[in-house]
Amino acid sequence: MQSMTLPQMGNGATAATVVRWLKQPGEPFSAGDVLVELEIEDALVHVEASQAGTLARVVAQPRQTVKVGNELAQMEAAGAPAPQSKQETTVTEQPSAVSQRASSGTPGNVTPILMPQAGNTMEEGTVISWKVAEGDRIAAGQVICEIETDKATIDFESPDGGRLARFVAQEGEIVPVKQPIALLAENDADADAYLAAGGSAAPTAAAPATASSGTSVGAAAAPAEMRVSTGPPPTTAEGRIKASPAARKIARERGMDLAALGAGSGPGGRILSADVLTAKLPAAVSADGQPVRRPMRKMRRAIGLNLQRSKQTVPHFYVRMTIDAGPLFAFYRQQKPQTNCTVNDCVVLAVGRAMAEFPGVRSQIDGDEMVEFPHANVGIAVGVEDGLVVPVVRRVESLSLAQLAVEAKRVVENARNGKLENIGQGNFTVTNLGMFGVEDFSAIINPPESGILAVSALRESVIVENGAIRPGKVMTLTLSTDHRVVDGVLSARFLGRLKEILENPSEELT
Repeated sequence: MQSMTLPQMGNGATAATVVRWLKQPGEPFSAGDVLVELEIEDALVHVEASQAGTLARVVAQPRQTVKVGNELAQMEAAGAPAPQSKQETTVTEQPSAVSQRASSGTPGNVTPILMPQAGNTMEEGTVISWKVAEGDRIAAGQVICEIETDKATIDFESPDGGRLARFVAQEGEIVPVKQPIALLAENDADADAYLAAGGSAAPTAAAPATASSGTSVGAAAAPAEMRVSTGPPPTTAEGRIKASPAARKIARERGMDLAALGAGSGPGGRILSADVLTAKLPAAVSADGQPVRRPMRKMRRAIGLNLQRSKQTVPHFYVRMTIDAGPLFAFYRQQKPQTNCTVNDCVVLAVGRAMAEFPGVRSQIDGDEMVEFPHANVGIAVGVEDGLVVPVVRRVESLSLAQLAVEAKRVVENARNGKLENIGQGNFTVTNLGMFGVEDFSAIINPPESGILAVSALRESVIVENGAIRPGKVMTLTLSTDHRVVDGVLSARFLGRLKEILENPSEELT
C-alpha cells in the first residue's frame, strides 16, 4: 500500500480543495481513470491514476483543503507497486511520507496518526481525552480520542490500525493540523527512534498550579472569589484565546466570555478551570470609559467568512408567506404530552416531508454538476456561546414526529455542549427566531446547501377568510434559495406546499 499525495500544480498553487472522489474505497480503477476532482484558485483539476489499482482508503474528504505533498488517499496496485497520482496535464510525482522518512534515516515501520483537518478553517485542535492507552492495539475506524476544534468537539477515529506505541500529544495540548498526535509501531524502540529523528514527544502536561490560602499564580494574595487579572489573556497567532478544554466548558455553561477574564494562572497565562470558577468579571468598558478591544474569536471569524462568501457568491432569492398557524398550534398542544415536541419540531418535520416531494430543493451545485440527494437531511441552526452551529437530523422525511422530537433534542443538546452531529451532511437548514418575538427575517444560505427557511414568531393577528375577519394565530416563513439551483417557480411551489402541510398538520404530519 502506498500514499497518493497532492502533486505540484502547474500554475504554482500550493494547496487544493477536494471537490469529490470519483472512486470509492474498495473500488478498482484503470490507468488513466480520474480518481479525484480538486479545486484550486482559478480552475478545477482532475487527478488520474498512472496505472491500474484499487483505492484502499480516502484520507482527504470532500471540502477539505490539502497542501502540496500531503496525503490524499492510500492505494493498492494491481499486481504491481501502488500507482502514484498524476495531474491531467503535467504533474510532479511526490514521494510518500514513508519514503521521505526512510531516506532521512527515520524508521519506516512507524505510522504517525495526524491531527485531522475538520473543515477548511481549522488550523489546530486540542486533544481533550484519549480513549485508548499506550500499548493498546487499535483498529482502523476505532475512536481513539476526543478533539476540540474551532467549532465543536469531535470523536476522532483512527485512520489506521496497529499497536499504539506512543502518545505524541498529551491531553489538553493544542496541535496544528497534519501534525502527529500518536505513533503506531510494533515496538517502542522504533517509535522512540522516529521521535528522535523527526521530532520529540510532547511533554506531559504539568498539573495546574493550585493556589494555597487563596493565592493564584502570578497574582498577589487575594480571596479566591476576587482573582485579579494581570493583563489580557494570551492568544494564538489566529486569535484563539489560550484556555484549557475544562475552562472552555465551564465558561460556556456559565455564559462567561473568556476574553473578559484576563490572563490565567496556567503556563504563559493560559486560562484554567480554576480561573473561570474564581473569576470576577471586569466592566464592559475600561476605567476611562473607552471601548474595550478584544481579538475576534476563531469561530466568529469562521462564521463571518463563510456567510460573507455565501452572500457574495450565491444569488439569493427570497419568497415569503404568512400562514394560518392556528391548526399548527392546536396540533402541537395535542402532540406535546405524547411526543414532548416543540413547534419547531413540527416545522422541521413539515420541511422534510415537503423536500421529499421536491428533489430540486434537496439539490446543490458540485463543480459543473447538479447533485440531487435522496433524503431530506435538515440542519437546525443553534446559537452557542461563540456564535452559531448547525447540527443535522438525517432522513427527516422518514421520521415520525415522536422520533424527530427525540433526535432533534439530542443533536441540539450535543451542539450546545460542543459536539456537532452529521457535519457536512445537511442539504437544507431551518433557523427559528420565533422564541425572541421576531416577526419577520431573512436568512443567509449555509453553503453548499441551496436553501434555508427563516421561521418567525407564532403570534396573534386578525385573519381575513371568505370576506370575514376573525382573531387567530399566524406565522411568517421566509425561504432563501440559491437561484442557480432553485428558481422562483420552484421556490413558490415548495413554500406553498409547506404552507399546506402546516395548515393541515393532523392530516400531513401523522
